[in-house]
Amino acid sequence: MAQYTLNINNQDHEVDVAEGTSLLWVLREHLGLTGTKYGCGIAQCGSCTIHLDGAPVRACVLQVDHVANGQKMKTIEGLSESGNHPLQQAWIETQAPQCGYCQSGQLMQAAALLEQNPSPSRGEIKSYMNGILCRCGTYMRIIEAIELASETTTQNA
Repeated sequence: MAQYTLNINNQDHEVDVAEGTSLLWVLREHLGLTGTKYGCGIAQCGSCTIHLDGAPVRACVLQVDHVANGQKMKTIEGLSESGNHPLQQAWIETQAPQCGYCQSGQLMQAAALLEQNPSPSRGEIKSYMNGILCRCGTYMRIIEAIELASETTTQNA
């Protein structure tokens, strides 16, 4: 066992876990941040997407000892304090989720896109979101939600 300090959602957290433990399990089992979901365990579905220093990454394949060196992480719980992020509001308005399982990964990937490109084209959205799987197939509503959030963000800028 080893002790690690992790900066998650702008707070430092001390965890005592085995070296090589998946960051996903540290988030869920040790810190109670259960919004990040386990989907495949091999970084293929995107349900476990978080931000590491602003970039979307798959938490299921990251080892805790590789991210415990001052990097800043953001989970779905840190996207907004009150659930009023433009993407969260657009998700509700377009009724994007069906079962909802992949949605935290979808939202985190979309948030990274809008940080990089506040006004993406539909093609850019499709390309950027390509690695996040939705078993329910609500891709069109997800795209519409991202477009709506982009319009809202651009209007408020």
